[in-house]
Amino acid sequence: MTQTSNDISTTALLIGGNGKTGRRVAQKLHAQGRPVRIGSRTGDPAFDWNAPGTWGPSLEGVDRVYVTYHPDLGFPGAAEQVGAFAEAAVAAGARRLVLLSGRGEPAAQHAEECLKASGADWTVVRASWFNQNFDEDFFLEPVRAGELALPTGDAVEAFVDTDDIAEVVVAALTDDRHTGRTYELSGPRLMSFADVAVELSKATGREIAYVPVSDAEYRGVLREVGLPQEFADLFTQILDGRNAHLVHGVEEVLGRKPKDFADYAREAAATGVWAV
Repeated sequence: MTQTSNDISTTALLIGGNGKTGRRVAQKLHAQGRPVRIGSRTGDPAFDWNAPGTWGPSLEGVDRVYVTYHPDLGFPGAAEQVGAFAEAAVAAGARRLVLLSGRGEPAAQHAEECLKASGADWTVVRASWFNQNFDEDFFLEPVRAGELALPTGDAVEAFVDTDDIAEVVVAALTDDRHTGRTYELSGPRLMSFADVAVELSKATGREIAYVPVSDAEYRGVLREVGLPQEFADLFTQILDGRNAHLVHGVEEVLGRKPKDFADYAREAAATGVWAV
């Protein structure tokens, strides 16, 4: 199979290029001297999943795309939009599509199939929950407040670092040996949210408590803060044990072990992001 890793003249469109994984992919591609276009509402040109008229201008002159969907690939309507975008990308000459998906999410897997149906040269990257959810996303304020109140019981997850995800995505975007492959990524160990709280406490030097709550209680909190109820549905991926095992996509693609949560927590704490 032809490899393209030495061709640095091709432009990659990174949908969600300012997000947790997208900006890291952009940094790594820039470091290789590869041109990048950020696909976002504030990009130039702007990209908006809900405005298909923005897709064509964003795809002009692009031959590969990193596809992420906000807020989550499992949300209603996501699969259809991803499929329609993939068809538009292939028609515009951007055949190389790398899709960020989730482990154990049937709705996300439906979106994967919609993308594949476009005839693209595809790679699917299925990731566990991100370490960076605790310092860049919806768990940030609870960590700062010293309490993770979540409906997860003692269930476990193999949290993965977004730097590892980004490195796998860059490999998939720049090397045709990854075409037609699905990689599942996890960290090196299974952790409950109580385990997470212990590691965060060590890293921050103060007590971070894990407080189990019911699904109904958590949904009430989501309503109070104006967040979609679908966020609560995502916890079913943890509670039913579907992802309670390690996978080895990071080792398979990169030839090394993934970053451990404790190392992530120490590095994040050193930035002061969790300072009270």
